[in-house]
Amino acid sequence: MISSLLIANRGEIACRIIRTARRMHIRTIAVYSEADRNALHVRMADDAVCIGPAPATDSYLRQQAILDAAQATGAEAIHPGYGFLSENADFAEKCEQSGLIFVGPPSAAIRAMGLKDEAKALMEKSGVPVVPGYHGSKQDPAFLKNKAYETGYPVLLKAVAGGGGKGMRRIDKALDFEASLEAVKREAQSAFGDPHVLLEKFITNPRHIEIQVFADGHGNAVHLFERDCSAQRRHQKVIEEAPAPGMTADVRAAMGKAAVDAAMAVGYRGAGTVEFIVDGSGDLKTDGFWFMEMNTRLQVEHPVTEMITGVDLVEWQIRVASGQPLPLEQSEIRISGHAFEARVYAEDPEAGFLPSTGRLDLFRPNGGADVRIDTGVSEGDDISPYYDPMIAKVIAHAPDRDLALDLMLAALSEARIAGPKTNIGFLNALMAYPDVRAGGFDTGLIDRDFADFKAADIPDALIAAGVAALVGDHAVGNDSPGYDQTADWRDPWAVPSGFQLSGDRRAGCPVEIDDEAVEARLSWVDGALRINGQSVSGGEADAVINVDGVAYVFDGGRVASVRLVDQLQKKPEAEGGEGAVKAPMSGKVVALSVALGDAVEAGTFLFAVEAMKMEHAVSSAIDGVVTAIHAELGTQVASGAVIVEIGEFQVEDSAHSA
Repeated sequence: MISSLLIANRGEIACRIIRTARRMHIRTIAVYSEADRNALHVRMADDAVCIGPAPATDSYLRQQAILDAAQATGAEAIHPGYGFLSENADFAEKCEQSGLIFVGPPSAAIRAMGLKDEAKALMEKSGVPVVPGYHGSKQDPAFLKNKAYETGYPVLLKAVAGGGGKGMRRIDKALDFEASLEAVKREAQSAFGDPHVLLEKFITNPRHIEIQVFADGHGNAVHLFERDCSAQRRHQKVIEEAPAPGMTADVRAAMGKAAVDAAMAVGYRGAGTVEFIVDGSGDLKTDGFWFMEMNTRLQVEHPVTEMITGVDLVEWQIRVASGQPLPLEQSEIRISGHAFEARVYAEDPEAGFLPSTGRLDLFRPNGGADVRIDTGVSEGDDISPYYDPMIAKVIAHAPDRDLALDLMLAALSEARIAGPKTNIGFLNALMAYPDVRAGGFDTGLIDRDFADFKAADIPDALIAAGVAALVGDHAVGNDSPGYDQTADWRDPWAVPSGFQLSGDRRAGCPVEIDDEAVEARLSWVDGALRINGQSVSGGEADAVINVDGVAYVFDGGRVASVRLVDQLQKKPEAEGGEGAVKAPMSGKVVALSVALGDAVEAGTFLFAVEAMKMEHAVSSAIDGVVTAIHAELGTQVASGAVIVEIGEFQVEDSAHSA
């Protein structure tokens, strides 16, 4: 059995691996970037080594630095987790050459399945149906555009390396092809170090169903049933469940066999996932699924499989890497109940899911016996712009699907997570949606019906509870400053409220609700605080928690931050209007398409900012001319920073020219 394990990853998955390794009495070594010096996975591990600066390219993707850390700490094996180097065949090979056990498949299997184009070609030769498109090596833009025309729009452009929804675009018309191709190539190069792409036909009403497979070094291979990952945005999974709604025994058997055959064809060993696009226009059929790709690693959504099978997949990985056979045969693996996983992200759904950064002021998820919380952060940690914005995974397990949904909704509603914006309100609305409850949805659901998932605004009565937590309705009570209990006397000048000599006390109170300034009217009537005429007791939130002068008001999965504004400290609003084009999030400028003096029209692409492995393009909102540029390619910018300024066209008056 492996005795010491270095985890070549960070965050939630590193913590997840450490927990299993600790239970197996295996010594753990963490690696970390300078940005992660105080991260939870570093605190949990038995030993830790700094491997470079914050950017992943300078730390978590530095293969030699990780190998050096393993040698220096006496690690016997390396677990790559997911993302970063987990599907890098060169890294797996270097581990093997260095005498280290790679807790994953052989490098040859990673190479065979790691590039989507080659994997699809291999599956075609093996008789597994694949989605129509172009999977070859030719990358000339004009050639690819022609192939898209031959395939028929809409098409998907996808990076041949990597996964996780990175480097992927749906294109609906030829006019958008060139710009989308450039963006996909940039994302692919940044995330995976490989700009090559493939294209495939976009299947109408698709479902995304994947099969968990496992193989050992003794010729055994099994599958651990399916996961439905159809609830996606930006081609990235949002919620996952197991088993898949509407799955039948014959379709499960057909998909399971195809997945195991695919693994055996490349001499696979360890955990892997074979992903299929499935026709979701009606009932599932044995001839209605197509191979999409194989992920030669553990998946983010692996906990739902663990919950319904009772198997610890990380333990299986370690045992197989140690040379042991699979603990169970196919006939011994059974489904028990239903499980959901929801990914809680630091992002703003109402602003196009832009990543949100900052201090995690509150992190109190609602776990329990049947609700598992997988995370890599703790309260007070910072969510940085350098890595994936996932805060936690919430996994609920119950005897049937309806009960599992109810359990998940309760867990999300009772979570107390605040600081950066999160998608919890969105998740709650999504999981309560009729199509999700019925299990009849496809991968286009979120994009089609996004307006239905907008969290409702928190009413004034609940905001009043937040203001009360800040100004204190105790301001007129017996515990207020200036109150003398022995003489039953209160100094009116010491009462921290809107004191006046006659009538009800009233005051105008500048307040920010979710960073939006409002004017709240405060009044004390019969000793009770009212805000905008609403009694605090008229609407009670689930919870009001005051953190360093910010009151977080929670209600059914929704959260609002309430601040009292100090007028003396208030900064003037930035000027410039639509002509001042700002960074939508903190990140790195990865594209800049204009120069000083360039004429632009509304809709002209100006620049792109990348953060947390996602790229966001920014276009001009007006016609005009570029009058200033405040950043260069590669510059790290803050959210809200002005990057480009656009002024009006200046028409020279020829009558006054000399």
